[in-house]
Formats: sequence, structure tokens, C-alpha cells
Amino acid sequence: MDKTVAIIGLGYVGLPLAVAFGHGGVPVIGIELSATKVAELKAGRSYIPDVPASDIAALVQAGLLRPTNDYDEVRQADSIFICVPTPYDAAKAPDLSFIISAAEGIAPRLHAGQLIVLQSTTYPGTTDEVVRPILERTGLKAGADFDLAFSPERIDPGNTKFNAINTPKVVGGVTAQATQRAADLLRRIGAPVEIVSSARAAEMTKLLENIFRSVNIALVNELALLCERMGLDVWEVIRAASTKPFGFMPFYPGPGVGGHCIPIDPLYLSWKAREYDFHTNFIDLAAEVNESMPYHVVDLVSQGLSGRGQGLKGSRVLVLGVAFKRDIDDARNSPAERVIELLLRRGVNVSYHDAFVPKFTVGPDVFQPEKLALESVALTDVVVEQADCVLIVTGHSQLDYARIIDHAALVVDSCNVTVKLAANQNKIVRLGASNNP
Repeated sequence: MDKTVAIIGLGYVGLPLAVAFGHGGVPVIGIELSATKVAELKAGRSYIPDVPASDIAALVQAGLLRPTNDYDEVRQADSIFICVPTPYDAAKAPDLSFIISAAEGIAPRLHAGQLIVLQSTTYPGTTDEVVRPILERTGLKAGADFDLAFSPERIDPGNTKFNAINTPKVVGGVTAQATQRAADLLRRIGAPVEIVSSARAAEMTKLLENIFRSVNIALVNELALLCERMGLDVWEVIRAASTKPFGFMPFYPGPGVGGHCIPIDPLYLSWKAREYDFHTNFIDLAAEVNESMPYHVVDLVSQGLSGRGQGLKGSRVLVLGVAFKRDIDDARNSPAERVIELLLRRGVNVSYHDAFVPKFTVGPDVFQPEKLALESVALTDVVVEQADCVLIVTGHSQLDYARIIDHAALVVDSCNVTVKLAANQNKIVRLGASNNP
């Protein structure tokens, strides 16, 4: 039985997993390169809203969570989970540098009998073609000397219903033994387990889950644009379609897609598919539609200002919400970044408010060559009144939208949070609605 677990990467994926194992009575060695995060955890503090500080403090005190930035500690573990980011590079090709670095950190410390489980979302073949060769340079062989498997993370930041424990785990190993061992270990945290035939199948499963969402979001985004042109309200249409008790699942339009999965996973599969002389046209088109939405949101701002005799250049726009979804502090790949960049390029004076994200960085990239550090402004009546337009990018639930609208000259709502506010509708431009200029 695996008695001690090491988890490499104590972020949005690794830390909840560490806590889940700790609660299951499995001692965890947490490998985190950030000295600041290690210090926070050792002091019993959490830097992730979904993980209570009380859980961290209790596990650290009980010796069930041992945070460190010393890779040598993995020698003490029976099993090792890799939970590191998998972004894309400037050319939108997979960036596996974090996975490679983790595998290279494990390799010189690998010993017979250990289990390695990759959790980072990636394209089919990564476990076999990237991680395995690095580990086998030691002379140890997967399946003979150590076990190797893939079990994709399924963390949904801010979701209070499903977490690291009750969300089913998909598991596929490079051997049947590795699959079974990883499955047995994950069952110890109380998680349901779905076994698949291989690591590649498990890798593809995670991509399917998120590409499914990307494609359907793109569909309603495109319908939102059409409804605007046809004088219809896409939100009304989706609400009505949702009354069908079978064969329909509602998805909603917005300013784009964000986070650590949906904008990235289609690109990973598309890149890998070309190795097989296959072009994922449908998937690529969905990504293209979603990537176009920040441009449309800026157009709505321009149209709204134009209807009041004002241009974009020199205007003052207050952006509300820069997290990639409501009520969380995660701004990774948020569409707000592109929206703000596009506004800046057109000469707009941009400020933002997000109580969850006190600091927000834009660029550097081709749209914003120099890194621009922004800080959230206090949301006061005066700040709202001074803006020529209030642009709602992320609809955090704690905001008083009725009051904001009362004090705003113009509100552009990209996520439909103002639909039920009867007063001052003449001030509001809603994405996908019929009342737009």
C-alpha cells in the first residue's frame, strides 16, 4: 500500500488534492517551488479560496501535510503526483516545460516501487512520450521497476458542490498494474474512479470534457451575435430552450473564455492532431469564435458611446470583474486581459474593479508590448459617475448592479447580470440582446 504521497505543484489543483489525501489519513509531502507559498502553508495559511486555512493548519500540525521546496523529499514518497501548469507559448503551441521540469526533478530521485501520476491537462501521448522517457533515463523501466499513470485534474475553482473528493477520477496507466494502483490510491480519498484502457485514453478524456464546453460556448456566442442583428434576445431564447427536459443543455455567451482549461485544451489537441495529418476544423473554428468575443465587446462599448455622441478615444471605461469567472480570484487567461488591451490600443483610459483580484497584469504580448500592472480601484458612486462607460466583464454576485446603473452614464453588460433590473434599461447595452444601438 502507498503510505506517503508527494505532490509536485501546490496550486489550484495540487493543494486541494493534498488536503484530500490528508483528510484521508495519507501523509503528503508538498513540493512547491514558491518559497512564499511554502511559508504560508507552514504557517497554516491558505492562498486558495476553495481551501480553508483551518484545513491547512490542522493537517500541518498533525504532520499530514509537509510543504517544502526541496525535491529530495520525493525520495520518501511511495507515489508522486505531478500537478503543474500546462500553458501554451506565444505561437499557441503546447508548453510542457513545467511537466518536463517536474519529471527531471523526479528522475534522479526515482527509485524502484514508486508510482508516478501525471494530473496536468495535456495532449494524448504526453505521459508515454514525454514523461516516461525522462524517467527511464535512470535505467529504471515503467511497468517493471516503477508505475506510471495519468489521471486528469477536474478542479472547478469556486464550485462548492463538486471538489477533489467527490468528483470522479479518470485513471489510465501505461500498464494495467499502474492503472489499478493509481485507482486504488485515489479511492483512499473517497473519490469515485473510472478506469480507462490507457494513459492516452485518460488524456483524451480530459480534452473532450473541455472541448465540449468550448464548442458549445462558441455556438451560443455566434447565436448571440446573430440575435443582436436580428433584434432578438439570445438569453430569452436560451431560457426558453432550457425548458425542454431532454436533448438540450444550456450554455451561455460572454466576453470570451478563460481559465486554465477551456482556452488551452482545444489548442493542445489541434496541435497534436496535425502529427496524424488531421485537422480539427470544427474545434479550431469554435476557438476562433470564442477568441473573437473580446473584440465584439469592445465594439459594443464603441457603439454605446457613439449613441451618446462620444468616441472611444479619450473615453474613460471602468471594467467590472477581471477574474475568468464570477466569484473567484483566478484571472488566468481571463478575457478581461484582451478586452483591456484592445481598449488601451484605441486610446481608452481604463480602470478596473474586482474585489477578488486586487492586482491584474496586462501583457506583455503583441497587443500590449510592455507589461502593464493595474490595481483595482474602489467602487464608489463617484468612480462610477466619472466613467463614460461601465463595462461588466465578469459578473461577481456581490456587486449592487442596480446602484451601479443608477450612477453610470452607460453600462455594457457582457454577462447578462442586469437583465432583471427594470430601471434605467436605456443606459444598458447587453451582449446578445435586442436593445443594443
